[in-house]
Amino acid sequence: MTDTHKNYLTHQTSIWSWLTTTDHKRIAILYLVTLLFFFLVGGAAATLIRLELATPAGDVVQADTYNRLFTIHGTVMVWFFLIPSIPTTLGNFLVPLMIGADDLAFPRLNLASWYVFVFGGLFTLAAIILGGVDTGWTFYTPYSSTYANSAVITVMVGVAIVGFSSIMTAINFIVTIHTMRAPGMGWFRMPLFLWANYATSIIMVLATPVLTITLALVGLERIFGIGIFDPTLGGDPLLFQHLFWFYSHPAVYIMILPGMGVISELITAYSRKPIFGYKAIAFASIAIAILGFLVWGHHMFVAGQSVYASMMFSILSYMVAIPSAIKVFNWTATLYKGQISLKTPMLYALGFIGLFTFGGLTGLFVAALAVDVHVHDTYFVVAHFHYIMVGGMVTAFMGGLHYWWPKITGRMYPEFLGQISAINIFLGFNLTFFPQFILGYLGMPRRYHEYPAEFQELNVASTLGASILAVGYILPIAYLIWSLRYGKKAPKNPWKATGLEWEAADSPPIAENFDEKPKVTKKPYHYDPTEDVEEAYV
Repeated sequence: MTDTHKNYLTHQTSIWSWLTTTDHKRIAILYLVTLLFFFLVGGAAATLIRLELATPAGDVVQADTYNRLFTIHGTVMVWFFLIPSIPTTLGNFLVPLMIGADDLAFPRLNLASWYVFVFGGLFTLAAIILGGVDTGWTFYTPYSSTYANSAVITVMVGVAIVGFSSIMTAINFIVTIHTMRAPGMGWFRMPLFLWANYATSIIMVLATPVLTITLALVGLERIFGIGIFDPTLGGDPLLFQHLFWFYSHPAVYIMILPGMGVISELITAYSRKPIFGYKAIAFASIAIAILGFLVWGHHMFVAGQSVYASMMFSILSYMVAIPSAIKVFNWTATLYKGQISLKTPMLYALGFIGLFTFGGLTGLFVAALAVDVHVHDTYFVVAHFHYIMVGGMVTAFMGGLHYWWPKITGRMYPEFLGQISAINIFLGFNLTFFPQFILGYLGMPRRYHEYPAEFQELNVASTLGASILAVGYILPIAYLIWSLRYGKKAPKNPWKATGLEWEAADSPPIAENFDEKPKVTKKPYHYDPTEDVEEAYV
């Protein structure tokens, strides 16, 4: 165990030392606390939305307030939680540890990225205080650029600013992975978590500037009346959709790719087997990053784009499912004949495979032109992307947080409560969002404040599921905070896992990460399938 005066948490203790730190591990903690705050803000908005939808009549909030609630929920969750969560927390903490480096390539840029993130968040919070935004998180024009009487500019400035934070983090990861790997760590000795974050960083660097430019153009039209998107001014509203989704569909892979990297680590650790198809999973991450740029038009099948363009986007949307399927098949093959241990992180990993697979398969429905015409802008789409974003990304984030919690904090969490919360989240999530597939197929539009009475039973089931899901998320927050003071002290490698972060770094690591520069002499995931699984864990 690391001497308590040397580990990164206690070698300096003042608030100023945290606010001025360039230690990637401490910056990861700063991000984690900040993201938790935004998660609670977005969750509070979701709670009010589900309360409203428990009855057909709009009897909780007014229609305009409801519009502002789902806009803030979407905006906060997408740009201030889902997109940055794994790269800025687990990624920031683990990338240098996994490659045997003492920090990221640009430590001060890393700290600056957090301050930029907070600055962007303040603009978004200011928009809420100023009355909110009623455009939806997609800011569709010409409503957002011409007609909306809400704090559109304020929230778009916040989103644009936070995009710079993403670019800073992505550049740091790319340079670090290219130039700072430990001796002996070639590209195919890197953990798959690094491959996933590398692919994600490429998307961030290439796609995020497009969003920033698009939001700037909306601002120009709104403030100066320049005709860019508003047809009454000579603009083209379809241009906005093309530009917005050129970023926002790759953004889905910014959310899910790091989660896939986490799952690759968890599946092999709790199966006690080398990962099946290492290179296939690694190249699948790169393939997803590339193909993800070619499918944005499937959001626009009913928007008036060329039918021939829609056909091509439909075909490409089916193609992007192939590398995702490769990952799922390889994870399943890794489980085959493994010594599976149903620890909390593994429960989250198995839940991820089920939820992500189901969500991905429903994506095939909306990638088909004829079906999409029927379910476009219904609750079918809402359920689909929540199965991917929340059932996939958030489940992976929770699994990774539990897996690396002993490394991050030096403390163990209560295993029984962890297992209860993982099961609770899985059940609550399905009860929340599966009824929405049925609602959407039956024709209930999304974003409606009131709805026909025949949809109430399914909406009540969804609201009940959301209550269970909320308990599932609050419970880990409570016991993880509790474990910081009362949890058992963690050994260096409680899971007997492979990887430099487990085998060469203490729990929690020292400020410099390693006592001496590690060398890599083995392939990743060198587990022994014959090892007694009960002796492998704490």
